[in-house]
Amino acid sequence: MRLTFTAIILAAATSAAMASTVTFELPGEVAVERNTVGYKCGNQAVKAEYINAGSTSLAVLTLGDDTVVTVNVLSGSGAKYAGQQYVWWTKGDNADLYDLFKGEDAPAVFSCEAVK
Repeated sequence: MRLTFTAIILAAATSAAMASTVTFELPGEVAVERNTVGYKCGNQAVKAEYINAGSTSLAVLTLGDDTVVTVNVLSGSGAKYAGQQYVWWTKGDNADLYDLFKGEDAPAVFSCEAVK
């Protein structure tokens, strides 16, 4: 079973975006579900593409010009994803983005609400 998604990667020397494809091999036959949700985070917008394949869950976040690939991790409540220095924690229509460079106990960088 292959899990394929496209991530936007910005070239450092140019302002043009290039698309790259990343493929993960997963054992067995598993259906892949994708869901894209836009969030309003104060004056910022965040787009999250949720990709679920069996027990594998990813969230690809578009934060301005940056793309962050996160993976689902253990949480007591809601869905928690981690990638790079970021934690993306969702519950219902709400999501919070944490930057671990600011400290483990720092408040969310963004508190967001899904746009319907």
